[in-house]
Amino acid sequence: MPDAHATPLFDFHGWRIAVAGGSKGIGRSIALAFAEAGADVSICARGAEALKATHDELAAFGHATHAASCDLGDANAIAAWIDSTADALGGIDVLVNNASGYGFSEDDEAWLANFNVDLMAAVRASRCALPYLQRSPHACILHTSSIAAFHPRRNGSAYAAMKAALSHYTTSQAMQLAGQRIRVNAIAPGSIEFADGLWDRRKREEPELYAATLAKIPFGRYGKPEEIAHAALFLASPWAGWITGQTLCVDGGQNLSG
Repeated sequence: MPDAHATPLFDFHGWRIAVAGGSKGIGRSIALAFAEAGADVSICARGAEALKATHDELAAFGHATHAASCDLGDANAIAAWIDSTADALGGIDVLVNNASGYGFSEDDEAWLANFNVDLMAAVRASRCALPYLQRSPHACILHTSSIAAFHPRRNGSAYAAMKAALSHYTTSQAMQLAGQRIRVNAIAPGSIEFADGLWDRRKREEPELYAATLAKIPFGRYGKPEEIAHAALFLASPWAGWITGQTLCVDGGQNLSG
């Protein structure tokens, strides 16, 4: 339950936030952080149980809340979610594209999953949200990239390649929209651990890989979803009002070690 006596670092009262892939992990933390800071929030995801649970957490903050089941690999489903978000919240000020296809194999299925969800879902949601963002005094788009975008990888090249494309799209999109005063930035998380997330599962199933990855993080621990959410609040806020076209690594120095 939210703490009624807590004073948030950022004030987003009156802002309308749309978080794609907002029911678990990083997306959930971003959505909750915006709601705690006073924003009206819409989320979408595929899993009904997690979607409802996060919707209920958001609603507990007492602001307008909206949730919809959405396959982010489906262009029509994305358009429907964006329009229903704008109807429910009265517009959109910030779009957060957080979903991932998490395709780590080398077959076509993995490449297409990452292409459709990591890259094209962000392109399509941005396109659909643009008419609403153009009417907002706070317009901002945030993409979730990854530090995997910055280095060659022996495994998971499909995931890394699409995250690299997303970071490049961030810079191009920022240039395209700067004249409309719509800022576009990305966050590149390092290895983030949360209950039943990728690294939590690897801790149980692949302990040697978990330990080897931990050894490469200069801060000596895995990141928390809340730490990505804090960066999202900053980049969406007026404090970042002259920051656009950037990909911010939030990784405890992990990207420094390659």
